Amino acid sequence: MTTGPAAEPDAFAEFDIIVAGSGAAGMTAALTAARLGATVVVLEKTAAFGGSTARSGGGIWAPGNAVLRRAGIADTPEDASAYLAYVTGDDAPAPLRRALLEHCPAMLDLVLAATPLRLAWVPGYADYYPEAPGGRACGRSIEPVPFDGRLLGAELTRLNKPYLPVPDGVAVTQADYRWLSLGPRHPRAVLAGAKVAGRLARRLLGHRMLSLGQALAAGLRAGLAASGVPVWLDTPLTSLVSTDGRVTGVRVVRDGKPTMIRARRGVLIATGGFERNEEMRRQYQQSPIGTSWTTGAAGNTGDGIVAGQALGASVALMDDAWWGPSIPLPGGPYFCLAERSLPGCVLVNGAGQRFVNESAPYVDAVHAMYEGNTAENPHIPSWLLFDQRYRDRYVFAGLPPGRPFPRRWYAAGSVFRAPDLAGLGDAIGVDAGALAKTVARFNDFARNGTDEEFSRGDSAYDRYYGDPRCRPNPNLAPLDQAPFYAAKIVPGDLGTKGGLRTDERARVLRADGSVIGGLYAAGNASASVMGHSYAGAGATIGPAMTFGYIAALDLASGPADS
Repeated sequence: MTTGPAAEPDAFAEFDIIVAGSGAAGMTAALTAARLGATVVVLEKTAAFGGSTARSGGGIWAPGNAVLRRAGIADTPEDASAYLAYVTGDDAPAPLRRALLEHCPAMLDLVLAATPLRLAWVPGYADYYPEAPGGRACGRSIEPVPFDGRLLGAELTRLNKPYLPVPDGVAVTQADYRWLSLGPRHPRAVLAGAKVAGRLARRLLGHRMLSLGQALAAGLRAGLAASGVPVWLDTPLTSLVSTDGRVTGVRVVRDGKPTMIRARRGVLIATGGFERNEEMRRQYQQSPIGTSWTTGAAGNTGDGIVAGQALGASVALMDDAWWGPSIPLPGGPYFCLAERSLPGCVLVNGAGQRFVNESAPYVDAVHAMYEGNTAENPHIPSWLLFDQRYRDRYVFAGLPPGRPFPRRWYAAGSVFRAPDLAGLGDAIGVDAGALAKTVARFNDFARNGTDEEFSRGDSAYDRYYGDPRCRPNPNLAPLDQAPFYAAKIVPGDLGTKGGLRTDERARVLRADGSVIGGLYAAGNASASVMGHSYAGAGATIGPAMTFGYIAALDLASGPADS
């Protein structure tokens, strides 16, 4: 797709840098470019900004940053490097890992200086492999402090919606969610509930409190507004413009008309993954797969990845995603976090057998589903089993303890209920004898406090979403109080993690390792620095923001195309 200037129509507009995508990667890059004096525009395919970031938990994994230092979290570059090398193995090039750790503290300093965002450590949210070399049981994850959406003015109405409906004015942080999942059983849950109620009361004073990914996206957008950076909604990227082998602009649809925008320095692809593209998922990923189990943004159909491939860009990690065991509810998938770790539940495959530590990091749990899935012993769907005591104690898929499941959940086959395990096995098509044997063995482990099969509860990460009042193991309790329940579990995701292959400067590469001049990528449009794994909460957004920042540094310092 190399064309000369004469083949192109007159440009609709011209900027130093064009950023395609308005998630955390794109907005951080645009903020950075503006701070460095470059002219920049953010293009967004849909009618709302924020992408998957606005639908996410909003966590940021960025070792060594100022927020962690102020919270007194001890860390060293050597430990962070050892941990990241352990997590990614050979799946992520060492230069990318070094670039992430070198630049993420400065990236956050810039974001905090250029936006009204405030960030806080998530207490005790362990790295996903805290016992690994360099891992931290106290965690390295930070999150936005609840943010008053009034600072956005009219732009607030253009913020992408969260993936789960939230009553207006309710702002729940990640730190709150840990305790709220325990219901009224734990005093910290009552305290967290009071904090949320206090924020809701501020709604009466006119505040529009946002949290999680909503707060992060809104804060970044407020920073762009203060910096005078335009964000053009309803402006999908259709292709890249290349002149003599260098990217010099983009073709888009603007106001319903095809047009071109010229970039003097280059283009950043931050358009998200391809989780909503059925054809691409079937081409690159393992069956069964589809677009109905993802919580990613509706506009994430791989446009930027495809545009890069058309210019010869290579891709990597296309088979993988930010997986998570999910319940396919009638209104959309529910991504399970605390539910799997709370005591009194067990995850089984189609043969009625356990196959993974239920409390394992969510990417690992889905990898185990795919690796074990066969026609003779299906793991997709799997089944999360629990009893009435579990249901009476804990929040489940957003429902308070003890509240009956909606009839539509049963009608859709998302959940099942039976007076005994034999009836439950019949309902879900799992051998009742095998199911009874599995639960009996698990119950013995629970009473003894040691999971001899999968070591559930041994890791600090497991225990984060456990019940501290359940002893001797906060993740284990027997299933013995009828009736019994089963929730269908499928391989959901937060988005795909494969995309354009980049170097440590976020420059897009060809298959031979050469650089496509003027073309950069960050976020889920690029192959993740996490490889096939996941370092901790926010290890999607933290690197996305950091490589957006790195791309802007490189673009702003590079030569302008005359």
